[in-house]
Amino acid sequence: MNGIIVKNKRIADGHFLLSIKLSGSFQTPRPGQFVMVRDKGHSDPLLGRPFSVYAFERRETKVIVEILYKVVGKGTLFLSMLKRGDSLEIFGPYGHAFDVFPHAEKVVLISGGIGIAPIAFLASNYRRIVDAGNVELIFYCGAKTAVSLVEVEKIKELSSDIFISTDDGSIGYHGVITDVFSKNVSMYDPENSIIYACGPGPMLKRLSDLLVKNPIPCHVLIEERMACGVGACLGCTVRSKDKNGKDAHVRVCKDGPVFNIEDIAWS
Repeated sequence: MNGIIVKNKRIADGHFLLSIKLSGSFQTPRPGQFVMVRDKGHSDPLLGRPFSVYAFERRETKVIVEILYKVVGKGTLFLSMLKRGDSLEIFGPYGHAFDVFPHAEKVVLISGGIGIAPIAFLASNYRRIVDAGNVELIFYCGAKTAVSLVEVEKIKELSSDIFISTDDGSIGYHGVITDVFSKNVSMYDPENSIIYACGPGPMLKRLSDLLVKNPIPCHVLIEERMACGVGACLGCTVRSKDKNGKDAHVRVCKDGPVFNIEDIAWS
């Protein structure tokens, strides 16, 4: 579907907030789903880029999709140069979304780097469907530096409590966010708590290790390079475990990007 850029704002060094206006026929995305975006009318880069949905607004005849992204390569660099009024092609939403549990008492949200985008969208969804007085949204937000810790003010508005860490100690705890979570993990009862996480692979692996002795239900969104976004190319395959615990493989785009943390073979 064709879309028009409403805003492509630099919000921090190498980080941008992109707003795209689309026809009202665009399907409402669920938290955790992603879209494939490419510049309309250009063949370089040829393939679209996958982005988690950061925010979504439905108006009378149009919708606004917001994407929070970091410049990491040729495709995102090109995207960062586009201006208000430029055209884009956007496909989706694709993938399996996060399951939402309206009766959970404590919702623990853990993000690393740009992984904050789908986690913030999920938090906004929880606040819409759940009585804010009956659920605690507890955020653990990690980043490399204070500069790369983006959209924290929005997170603070949504949260009951927030913990921040940076690798260089420029703000919050000096270290990785899973170290902060490890000190608090015993506070969460598996019977009434749920964890959601998105971030770098090492962060998710560390979280998986922590939950072996603390079996709190946990759903993770895996960020992986994708070519097609619909499961045809097998370019986003990761190792998993089948129901018998044996090695298997899943496609992040088609089988995910949201998985139960126990189903992935973290290496």
